[in-house]
Amino acid sequence: MASFHTKDVEEVIKELDTNIRGLSSSEVEKRIQKYGYNELEEKKGKTFFQMFISQFKDFMIIILLIAVAISLLVGEVIDAAIILAIVVLNALLGSIQENRANEALKALKKLSTPHAKVLRDGEVKVVSSKEIVPGDIVLLEAGDFVPADGRLIEAAALKVNESSLTGESVPVEKQIDPLDSENVSLGDRINMVFAGTTVIYGRGKMVVTGTGMNTEMGKIASMMGEEEETIPLQERLNKLGKTLGIAALFICALIFLIGYLRGTPILEMFLTSISLAVAAIPEGLPAIVTITLAIGVQRLAKRNAIIRKLPAVETLGSANVICTDKTGTLTLNQMTVTHVYIDNNIKRFKDINDDNRIFKLIATSALCTDARISEEGKKIGDPTEVALVAALKKLGKEKVELENKYRRIDELPFDSDRKLMTTVHKYEDKFISITKGAPEYLISRCSHIDDNGKIRPIKQEDLQNIDKANEDLARNGMRILAVTYKFLQDDNFDREELEKNLVFLGLIGMIDPPRPEAKEAIRKCDLAGITTVMITGDHKLTAEAIAKSLGILHEGEKVITGEELDKMDFDELVKNIKKIRVYARVAPEHKVMIVKAWQKNGAIVAMTGDGVNDAPALSQADIGVAMGITGTEVAKEAADMVLTDDNFATIVSAVEEGRTIYSNIRKSVRYLLSCNIAEILTVFIATLMGLGQPLLAIHLLWINLVTDSLPALALGMEPPTKDVMIAKPRRRDESIFADGLGIQVLIEGIIMSLLSITAFMIGRTHSLETAETMTFMTLVFSQLFHALNARSNKESLFKINFFSNKFLIGSIGIGILLQLTLDTPFLSKIFEISVLNMNQWLWVLALSFVFVILVEIEKIFLRLFHKKPDKEFITQQL
Repeated sequence: MASFHTKDVEEVIKELDTNIRGLSSSEVEKRIQKYGYNELEEKKGKTFFQMFISQFKDFMIIILLIAVAISLLVGEVIDAAIILAIVVLNALLGSIQENRANEALKALKKLSTPHAKVLRDGEVKVVSSKEIVPGDIVLLEAGDFVPADGRLIEAAALKVNESSLTGESVPVEKQIDPLDSENVSLGDRINMVFAGTTVIYGRGKMVVTGTGMNTEMGKIASMMGEEEETIPLQERLNKLGKTLGIAALFICALIFLIGYLRGTPILEMFLTSISLAVAAIPEGLPAIVTITLAIGVQRLAKRNAIIRKLPAVETLGSANVICTDKTGTLTLNQMTVTHVYIDNNIKRFKDINDDNRIFKLIATSALCTDARISEEGKKIGDPTEVALVAALKKLGKEKVELENKYRRIDELPFDSDRKLMTTVHKYEDKFISITKGAPEYLISRCSHIDDNGKIRPIKQEDLQNIDKANEDLARNGMRILAVTYKFLQDDNFDREELEKNLVFLGLIGMIDPPRPEAKEAIRKCDLAGITTVMITGDHKLTAEAIAKSLGILHEGEKVITGEELDKMDFDELVKNIKKIRVYARVAPEHKVMIVKAWQKNGAIVAMTGDGVNDAPALSQADIGVAMGITGTEVAKEAADMVLTDDNFATIVSAVEEGRTIYSNIRKSVRYLLSCNIAEILTVFIATLMGLGQPLLAIHLLWINLVTDSLPALALGMEPPTKDVMIAKPRRRDESIFADGLGIQVLIEGIIMSLLSITAFMIGRTHSLETAETMTFMTLVFSQLFHALNARSNKESLFKINFFSNKFLIGSIGIGILLQLTLDTPFLSKIFEISVLNMNQWLWVLALSFVFVILVEIEKIFLRLFHKKPDKEFITQQL
């Protein structure tokens, strides 16, 4: 790489064949062709063929293939061919499932790709960071991820955290002057910025010098492997599968021994035992979890919630506290100036006509912003600042006209600690600094007041009047900004003194209307046993007014400020946390304290954030939620979920989806395990009682193929139930078999096996082959009908909308169709089953339907004895 840090800005621009207005769209396309996309190379995934081959590495499948080979040696060619065909079909289905899960996870990565602001064709555009090319001009501000390596061409108080690259935690202050030496370490290249680092203060512009694997981060990535994401629920089910697998192997070995001692041919008994083990071990559970989670993630994306970390989907269903920012999340983030306070008077902004004093207040505040409104009316920047620029526009003046007259020469960017922003402007041969911010932080810095155009020392009476106006506006739910200024002697000023001895000009009150859907979403949370906590930087009275109107603040609950929070020790906060519903005038670092206090009380906390300083709280929370519109790239990277609409109601929808996903996984677990238990018990009981062999090896493998795959996956696509947001959140450590599911699985497995044994005994009066056929058919149809039972653990099958899950109906239909094709002369011979007469078919269908009725009776008892959200609970929440 060229030593760009030793060259001045003009040389760098020339060498990269670009200009400060940015590249043209056509040039960008050419450079993408030349340099490729700005992304790190990922570890090459398995091909579909490799996935298919890996299906045969399973220990039980290897044993089954050995058994097939032995069958061929002893002349059982047809049996061997059929078993091999079913094993191959199973492997193919497993590969399709694995591939689908991988594709869904790849799509998830694409959804969470960061964005960057660039100059293209002379205009500011927001593009995916992968589309950035060498020569691009990138705009940087606090909270941005640096998307590529670049040489700085502008820097205003710019500080960058480069710990991800250098390990040095102290932010690096940047400048644009060339360095003397080529042999300078990365940490000392203060005129360069690097991909993967974060801007924590100020703003700047850079010209891109390296992308993708040609960045410093790319060099590191080329030496490292990629870590695979682990999903806690998947791991737990994997362990469960292994435990059940060992138990199944033990029972299958016992069945083999009993069958052998009773005189069943050893090869036949061996094949049956191994096939039963293959069918009974729930090896598909972890794959079903991944696919169900991935499908849920896609559904969430359609509801404006992008999941960045897959385990968060599971955690969402357990969330019982949501700590949310007010602005933009509970409100529309469409700030509008409605009132002003100047010269000891509060005035409605819309009633103002040709008032020079009001114009001065609005014009001064608009100069101290980074916001823009384009000619097409597009609003760019922080909504509070956009509101000031829009107010100026209503007064007939464009911000760009003011900027040309009052040229900005320096600035102190806004930060959440100071809650202030200062800009310095040159007008002819005069210099003026403008500071705007929260009145509580700014008024104390004022030594003078602009009283009807005359500057005089500020009096106690003035301070009391300002304080009263501030409270009056805040009580009406307004956000208030104070605007101050002071004249400077020349451009040789002390930056440390810019925010001292200021001249108070006025207050600006603006309204951010609550989102219409927020109140209903908060009511939903109350019903669902989820506590909503509002966090805002606004005045205490403003926060209280909005919290009451939205239904967050109830009788006996508290509103506290960041100042009051500072006076509490952590133990005191832990003790009182459940009574505090609103936090006003808080700094981002307070959020970490709030999250930890709730977690100390055993809560599972979702926390929203958008700024660079919110990242620690987002990481600390069980579910970090970043804003997609106003959120910085740093916040998004720290979060588990990103809201593309910055809407509180979307968080509630995500919790609903999380609960639904977990519920659907439980449905799949119930279905698979009860079916597997039924297969084991059917063979075990018949063998133990000396009734004969109820199922052949090919029957067991066919059952595994037809019933264990598509229906189990389709259950993962069940829509939300009507009571999903009435139940209380589940505990973090709750077993997947909680709420009686384990007993339910066992009872249903026993019932299904007894009905299958009954079919076997009825068929036995005709012939062994008829008995095996009736058992085979009864077991398959019972399991297919059971997929309908499994749609709800307690709700009656006949109360659920039959067609609300078309995937399940389709999978059951395919299973029935495949099973009926076996009752033909050609296939019945291959599968060693007899063609059943009408009377035998009626017995099969009757026994299969009896299973549905018995499960319905089981559900009646569960509804009677189960602790459910009753009318009293719902009334309390309402």
